[in-house]
Amino acid sequence: MRHPSLVPLSHDHHHGLALALRCRKQALGQIKPMGLEGLKERAAEFRAFFAANLVRHFRAEEEVLFPLIGELIPESRAMIDQLLKDHEEIRGATQRLESDTGLSKIIFDLGDLLERHIRKEERELFPLFEQHVGMKEAEGADAEMKKI
Repeated sequence: MRHPSLVPLSHDHHHGLALALRCRKQALGQIKPMGLEGLKERAAEFRAFFAANLVRHFRAEEEVLFPLIGELIPESRAMIDQLLKDHEEIRGATQRLESDTGLSKIIFDLGDLLERHIRKEERELFPLFEQHVGMKEAEGADAEMKKI
């Protein structure tokens, strides 16, 4: 069971994983409508999810969670650097969803990246938080993330 301060992020992750699967399936022509029409629908869905969820989700991680974990667990810094790089790649790919050129590959790759990113946080980063962050720090992080 997740630490209570991580539950909102895990909820976002659940929805993100479902979207990542839809992106990959859409790009492979396994979801109707197929072709450019379906790809445009999925691109619009991803942009909406990004605006409604990922903008604040990334801010909470970048401004609160990652700095806290990096400070308390120095060996986590390489993983955090990779997660930050993923955030930048996701932001960039989201902007490229406006184009019709190469949309299938962009959507497939974006779904793949989002899934790998979420799995790394859920399977590696969050367990580190739960093992090493004390109650006082966790409560402080929770309060700061709720402000975002």
